Amino acid sequence: MTALKAHEVERFVTRPDLTEGVILCYGPDAGLVRESAYKLSRRFAGDDIDGMNLIVLEGSELEADPARLAVEARTTSLFGDRRVIRVRNVGKAVVMPLTAVIEDPAGAMIVLEAGNLPPKDALRALVEGAKWGRALPCYADSEETLGRVLSDTFSKAGIRVDTDTLATLRDLLGNDREVTRRELDKLLLFADESKVLTEADVLALCADNAALVLDEIVDATGGGNAAALDAALARALANAVNPQQILAASINHFSTLRRWRVEVETGKSPGAVLDGARPKPHFSRKSMLEKQLRLWSDEALSTALERLQATVSESRRHYSMQETLARRALLSLCVSAAHR
Repeated sequence: MTALKAHEVERFVTRPDLTEGVILCYGPDAGLVRESAYKLSRRFAGDDIDGMNLIVLEGSELEADPARLAVEARTTSLFGDRRVIRVRNVGKAVVMPLTAVIEDPAGAMIVLEAGNLPPKDALRALVEGAKWGRALPCYADSEETLGRVLSDTFSKAGIRVDTDTLATLRDLLGNDREVTRRELDKLLLFADESKVLTEADVLALCADNAALVLDEIVDATGGGNAAALDAALARALANAVNPQQILAASINHFSTLRRWRVEVETGKSPGAVLDGARPKPHFSRKSMLEKQLRLWSDEALSTALERLQATVSESRRHYSMQETLARRALLSLCVSAAHR
């Protein structure tokens, strides 16, 4: 088996143990999926990131022409270098052509980006079971990984940040790596001259960021508050938060609730489960999360996750309708919660 643990992903991206084969980046943190795939593609393509040896495809292209993946992988580079293929928003269409390629990569490196895949998913199972395959689960940052991202970012920029400010940032960020990077870029620009960042600066610049509104969306959905859900969705979409980010955050939220629910069913109180959670949810959300743990059974959470994953697949097939599809799925789950 070549399935990495979540905590091993960062080390693998920095020092991959493959020089050819297939790497699958998947999970509910769409931003981390994209970041990991980008870094790996850049590492394998080297100086030729914009050249002839790197091919970037969309999953929809392979749905129309599944054989293209194998053709691209078998095409010899004009300069004799490694052939690197990055496929974004990959779907089931790649499973068949990938089966032959993964057994004999012939020097090619294929980097795939996918959403949250269950263990029995055909693509995930194929990559995890192959000698030349590596599957990288990309979940929302833990307190430890987020702290490392923050420290590394500010250290490289030469910006001084005290402990309280870092703690505030950890509370505000972390649901999606892309949102985190965008917020950090904003903070780096703000502190570029002073080289100092205070807690007041962070609250002024980030208190209304996309990560917070995503929390509002998932809590309104899980708590059965339709009015709050409608308002949070409107604010997120007005601030250019992608519906795919909203769906990814929702899948991550319900997956986390299900993991916590298992502990509740062993006899722990919802409050005790949340107190022991790592990373620990922000105190302002504790009562809402306790309510959700009382509302949702394991079976209901499983059904909710199936609905969300189906919506992700449908929204990728019908891109122009993704906002409508996301809104419909979340409202349905919200109504379900309200009736519990």
